[in-house]
Amino acid sequence: MAGKTSAGNFFEDFTLGHIIHHATPRTVTAGDAALYQALYGSRFAPQSSGEFARELGFEQAPVDDLIVFHIVFGKTVPDISLNAIANLGYADCRFQERVYPGDTLTARSEVIGLRETSSGKSGVVWVKTVGFNQRAETVVSYVRWAMVRKRAPAVRAHVPSVPDLPETAGRLHVPGDLDFARWDFDLAGSPHRWGDYRAGERIDHVDGVTIEEAEHMMATRLWQNTAKVHFDQHAAQKGPFRRRLVYGGHIISLARALSFNGFANAGLIAAINGGGHSNPAFAGDTIYAWSEVLDRMEIPDRADVGALRLRTVAAKDRACADFPLKDAEGKYDPAVVLDLDYTVLVPR
Repeated sequence: MAGKTSAGNFFEDFTLGHIIHHATPRTVTAGDAALYQALYGSRFAPQSSGEFARELGFEQAPVDDLIVFHIVFGKTVPDISLNAIANLGYADCRFQERVYPGDTLTARSEVIGLRETSSGKSGVVWVKTVGFNQRAETVVSYVRWAMVRKRAPAVRAHVPSVPDLPETAGRLHVPGDLDFARWDFDLAGSPHRWGDYRAGERIDHVDGVTIEEAEHMMATRLWQNTAKVHFDQHAAQKGPFRRRLVYGGHIISLARALSFNGFANAGLIAAINGGGHSNPAFAGDTIYAWSEVLDRMEIPDRADVGALRLRTVAAKDRACADFPLKDAEGKYDPAVVLDLDYTVLVPR
């Protein structure tokens, strides 16, 4: 047969410093925003109400920050993780220019690290990805790493090169034309301001949500995420879990939506500092979440808004009463499916 199709890149196909321009520009629509709410139940006011958003200085309701993340991530999958066993983690993610329905997003990645696993059957690939709008402005940038199958397990590939990653994201981008002093706390759903939180405080988000097969499959297609582990049951049966994995970003969005109960005024994400998917999730799992306030940060020259650095943990089929996240050897409890360190903006 003619070789006009692609089986995706295997670990051996990546080289350090390789720049990949990802295919298929994606125009964001109001339909994406509506489907996002249907899939995850997000209730943050700036993305839910055009009037609320315009009062703060937005042109209209911006799309959720995680919609931007999912779309840009999806662009990278055919080139980076089509043959992935799992996506392992994120670092140094910053949200910059806001995105509205009608904007068109593209993505570009650079391979910044490679390391073969001890089994010799796969390797870990680190990439730095940048998403752009139609004006070539950066809307999001992040590092992620994935475990990717090898084409020839018996053949050693690549000298190990593991990148040094920043512990936290860099300088926060806070739009100068937004006025958080005009935030309506009644409409947003909570009276709690930036100053009402303290470092070390832990908040149980109480609610749980069960993952349905149809929903995570719809989300995978919505974000044009073509990784076989998520949508191809025939291929998944040959893997270690013998069933389709739920896309890790799906868990992030579910946990973020659950965090509304406790952080209703944390309507904008400024950065994802680090995080990982500690265990797999599957259809039928019920997700619960809790958050810890790691730090409360002032923003220079801004009296109307501050930043909270949060750690949100999501667990499956286990409500968020206190239980050890890790054992004595540092291994996560099997119930923990997400450990995410991120920064949000909160009115003062």
